[in-house]
Amino acid sequence: MHFGYSDKTREMQRKLHAFMDEHIIPRIRQWNEEVYEQKNFPVSFMEDLKALAKEEGLWNLFLPHLGDGEPGTPLTNLEYAPLAEIMGRVFWSSEVFNCSAPDTGNMELLHLFATPEQRERWLKPLLNGEIRSAFAMTEPDVASSDATNITTSIVRDGDEYVINGRKWFITNADHPNCTLFILMGKTNFEAERHRQQSMILVPRDAPGVTVVRNPKVLNHFSPEGHCEITFRDVRVPVTNILGGEGEGFAMAQARLGPGRIHHCMRAIGQAELALDLMVARSQERKTFGKYLYQHGQVRESIARSRMEIDQARLLVLKAAWMMDEVGNKVAAKEIAMIKAVVPEMLAKVADRAMQIFGGMGFTSDTPLVDLYTHGRILQIADGPDQVHQRSIAMMEIKQIQQKLASIARFLTPPERL
Repeated sequence: MHFGYSDKTREMQRKLHAFMDEHIIPRIRQWNEEVYEQKNFPVSFMEDLKALAKEEGLWNLFLPHLGDGEPGTPLTNLEYAPLAEIMGRVFWSSEVFNCSAPDTGNMELLHLFATPEQRERWLKPLLNGEIRSAFAMTEPDVASSDATNITTSIVRDGDEYVINGRKWFITNADHPNCTLFILMGKTNFEAERHRQQSMILVPRDAPGVTVVRNPKVLNHFSPEGHCEITFRDVRVPVTNILGGEGEGFAMAQARLGPGRIHHCMRAIGQAELALDLMVARSQERKTFGKYLYQHGQVRESIARSRMEIDQARLLVLKAAWMMDEVGNKVAAKEIAMIKAVVPEMLAKVADRAMQIFGGMGFTSDTPLVDLYTHGRILQIADGPDQVHQRSIAMMEIKQIQQKLASIARFLTPPERL
C-alpha cells in the first residue's frame, strides 16, 4: 500500500490552506452573525468566495474522472482525502469549493447514470455551483438503514410517474438554492427485494412537494435543513427516471460509498481542530498552580486524541487507496470500518476538548459543541454504526469460513481419555 501524499497533493494542500487562511477563517464570525442573528442564508459573501475558488482552480475537487467540458480539478480519492480534511475544519467551507454533501454524491450519481438531457438540466448547473440539491431516501416510518424497507411509491401513469410518500432527515432541502431532489422509492413492490427500488429526479417546486419542517438535531439548527418532506401525487415526466426502473438500490450503493468516505475525511479535519483547541487551552489556563497540560489527566487526553486521530486517518487513507486501486465494491469493508470508527473518534476528541475548556467549551464561543454534535450525528447519518459493524462482521465471518481448516491447526485441545 502506498498512500503518501504526492507533490500534486502537497501543492493543492498549500493552495487550499492559503485560501482558508486568507478568505474563509476571517469570515467565520460574519457567517455566524448573518445566519444565527440576522437569519440571512445563504450568506452575503458566499458567491464571491465561490467565484474566487473557481479562479484559483479549487473547484469540484471531489469528483474523479471528469468528462470533457465538466468544470473541476480531477483528483483520486487518495489525493482528495487530505483536502477534504482541510475543508472539514470549517463546516460551511465545502460549499465554497462546490464539495458539499449531499451535492457531491448527487453529482456522482448524475455523472454515472444520467441521460444527456438530465446532465444538461441538472448536472451542469450543479457542477457550476449554480444550484444545490438533496438526496431523499430516509423515511420516518421504516428502518431506512435497510433501503429495501422504503415505502414511497413511484407509479407510472402514461408519460408521467406519480410519487407518494414521506421522507425525513433530508439534508439541504431547506437551502434556498436547492432545486432538485433525487428521490428513492419503489416502482415495483412485487419484484425481487433489491430490484423494487428506483431513483427519480424531482424538481423542488413540483406541485405536491411540501417541506413540512426543518427539525433541530441535538437541539442544533442547520440552516440548510435536515427536513421532513411529503410527496403527495407529485407528477414528473417518465424521462426523469435516473438509470432505469429497478436500478435504484444498486445506484444507492454506488453513491453512499464515496459519500461516506467524504464525511470521514472532513471529520478527521474537525477532530484535528478539536485537538488544536484542546492543546492551546491547556497551555493558557492554570488550575491548582499548574498549567492544564502539566496535569497527567490532561496529557493523557491529548495523547489519546493524537493516537486515535492518526489511527483513523490511516484507515481512511487505506480505504481511499483501495477505492482508487480496486474499486468501491472491493473496498466495501474498509468503507464500513471508517464510517464506524471516525464519527465515534470525533465525538470522543471533541468531548475531551470540551472538558478541558470547562464551561466555555459548552457555549457557542468555540466550535467544540458543533464538532461534538456533528460527530454524534454521523454515528447515525449514512447508516447507524451498528449496521456498518454488522456488515463488517458478516464479511469477516465469510472470509474466515474459507480458511477454517488451516485455523483449526492452531487449536490444541487435550487428548481424550
